[in-house]
Amino acid sequence: MTLAFVFPGQGSQAPGMGRDLADAFPAAREVFGEVDEALKQNLSRLMFEGPAEELTLTANAQPALMAVSVAVCRVLAAEGGFELGRRVSLVAGHSLGEYSALTAAGAFDLPTAARLLRLRGEAMQRAVRPGEGAMAALLGAEAAQAQAICEAAAQGEVVEVANDNGGGQVVVSGARAAVERAIEGAKAAGIKRAMLLPVSAPFHCSLMAPAAEAMREALGKAALAVPAAPVVANVTAAPVGDPDAIRDLLVLQVTGTVRWRECVAAMVAAGCTRFAEVGAGKVLTGLMKRNAPEAQALTVGTPAEVEAFLKAL
Repeated sequence: MTLAFVFPGQGSQAPGMGRDLADAFPAAREVFGEVDEALKQNLSRLMFEGPAEELTLTANAQPALMAVSVAVCRVLAAEGGFELGRRVSLVAGHSLGEYSALTAAGAFDLPTAARLLRLRGEAMQRAVRPGEGAMAALLGAEAAQAQAICEAAAQGEVVEVANDNGGGQVVVSGARAAVERAIEGAKAAGIKRAMLLPVSAPFHCSLMAPAAEAMREALGKAALAVPAAPVVANVTAAPVGDPDAIRDLLVLQVTGTVRWRECVAAMVAAGCTRFAEVGAGKVLTGLMKRNAPEAQALTVGTPAEVEAFLKAL
C-alpha cells in the first residue's frame, strides 16, 4: 500500500495537545523546545495547559499545530527509524498544515517554519478589522453550488469559497454582510445546514491580500529546500517539489481556496491507499472517510498511536 501523510489545520488545537508526546519521548520534547526558542515564547506550556482562548488565537494555534505534527514525525524517526522520504509517497496539509507537511519533509527547518507561521497568523489577523469579516460552513453543498451562492450573495462585496473539504462540506469567507447573505441564499437553495463559524478573521479569501503580501516578503527571505516527498499543494491540488514554485503557491494559498477534496483525489489517483493524519485531532481522518472511503485512514498523534503505527509497518 502506498502511504501519504496529511497534516491538520486550524481548529484541531486543544489544551493538552502534545503533552503526552513530550512526557513519553525525548524527540518530542526537543521539538517543543526548539519552537519555544524560535518564538521567544513558552508556547509549549500554552499547548499543554491552555487557556483555550489564548491557544486558539491564530498566531499561537498555527505554530502549535505545526509543532505537534513535526514532533510526531521526529518521534517516528527516533523510535522506529522511520524515514519519511523513503516510506511516504506524498504529503499534504490543510491550510497551515501545508507548512507542517513541508517542515516534516525537510523543506523548511523547524525554527523557520515556526517564525513563518507566527508571522502568517499575525498578518492574517491584521488584514481585516475585527467584526468586518466572517466565515460560514455550508453543509450538504458541493463546490459549484457554493460558488453560485457566493456570486449571488456578493452584491459588490467579497464572499468566496475558502475550503472545499469534500463530502458536502464547503466553507465560504468574506465580508460579514455578504457571508450572512450567502447563509440565507444557501437556506433558500435547500442546503442542509448553513452556519457562521467561530473564527477571528475571514481566511482564504481576497480580503487576505495584505497578509499574502506579508508572506511573499517573508517567504522570499526564507531558506527552502526540495522536500523529501512531493507536497500536494492546496491551491492546485497537484504535487510540487520545486522550492520557488512552493514559495509562490504558499503566497497564493493565503487568499486562495483550500482544494482539499481535489487534493485527496489527486493522492488516490497517484496510488495512495493508506493515509495517516499526523498531529493533533482527527478532522482530516473524518474527511478521508467521506472523500476516499476505500482508503485506509488512521491518526498518528498520541504515544499509543505512534507505537501502533510503527508496529504495523
